[in-house]
Amino acid sequence: MRQRLKEFEGIGKSSQRTVFAELCFCLCTPQSKAVTCNKAINDMIIRGTLYEGGKDKVLKSLDGIRFKNTKAGRIIDARELFTDPDGKMRIKDRIDREHIQGTRDWLVNNIKGMGYKEASHFLRNIGLGKEVAILDRHILRNLKSLGVIDDVPKTLTKKKYMEIEDRMKRFAGAIGIPLIELDLLLWSQETGHVFK
Repeated sequence: MRQRLKEFEGIGKSSQRTVFAELCFCLCTPQSKAVTCNKAINDMIIRGTLYEGGKDKVLKSLDGIRFKNTKAGRIIDARELFTDPDGKMRIKDRIDREHIQGTRDWLVNNIKGMGYKEASHFLRNIGLGKEVAILDRHILRNLKSLGVIDDVPKTLTKKKYMEIEDRMKRFAGAIGIPLIELDLLLWSQETGHVFK
């Protein structure tokens, strides 16, 4: 698990394009399998369509991903947001490593399709997830079974997300496991493996 976290840190220290690819992966994951999303992103990188392809070309790589039309549009929108007038990717310029909560809020408020879960997932996957929780259905079910929350909410408003994240942080502190490691532990317990 700690090795995987080191790999995430390496992604965050790599190129602008690699960090952007990770953001696109996280945009694709809602209601889709992570392995399928990763394959799609890698396919776009190989084809050269992640950084330069139009929506029709991006769509060709999104087979097996739910809501692929919407997600293709969101990838294009994100690319436009993070590409400077000279055509260079500048996503890392928007990430404030000293203010992760503020960075997460900025991501949620400025990237279509990115909620708190996806923004937290992205930050974790680039090595900046020590202060945030990825509250997906797997984690929420585990938190309920551990008595951290009473029920799995049907929807997560920002207020509810922050409330549950705070409870998870306190629980992690009480049992002596860093939040980021608890997140991976609960995920692997539910899915049987640690992917990303």
